[in-house]
Amino acid sequence: MIRTVCVFCGSSLGSKPIYAEAAQALGRLLANRGLGLVYGGGDVGLMGVLADAALSAGGAVTGVIPEALMRFEGVGHLDPVKLHVVGSMHERKALMAELADAFIALPGGIGTMEELFEAWTWSQLGLHAKPLGFLDVGGYYGHLHAFLDHMAGEGFLRARHREMVAVESDPARLLDRFAAYRPPEVVRVIDRDTA
Repeated sequence: MIRTVCVFCGSSLGSKPIYAEAAQALGRLLANRGLGLVYGGGDVGLMGVLADAALSAGGAVTGVIPEALMRFEGVGHLDPVKLHVVGSMHERKALMAELADAFIALPGGIGTMEELFEAWTWSQLGLHAKPLGFLDVGGYYGHLHAFLDHMAGEGFLRARHREMVAVESDPARLLDRFAAYRPPEVVRVIDRDTA
């Protein structure tokens, strides 16, 4: 059962208004569906837009931010946001994963990619069975998903692992897919010496 959704997204707004519009729509949608938001804790860029929208719609918001980033990403909404200040980026990602029941990547930079890909790797390894997805705003992730298909075609990404990540341009459809998600069976690698 999904109660909280971790959203990874940019600490900048990007070059097109549609990115902020999508962050606002997702924040409102999460609140309207009674889903808590877990995010990177900052009040800048898409992070701030997302948190503002969820809060404005009456949603529960939990931020997780490393102490060293507080001066760069700011700290907004101290009163209504449950804010966790942690010691490192590793602690941030681990706590966000622990607090969330699903993961979404809005448009963002290399930090956003790294966060979603790490959550995806953990899923592939059977460390969690939580749904993951890209909110493909205006085709932002189109080239990335073409490359992922290329990886699968070249034998570096198994079909069942490729299918672990949903891709949708509509946030409601993405959340609907999460609600219907059934994790694939994890096939563990067996050490030859113990087989």
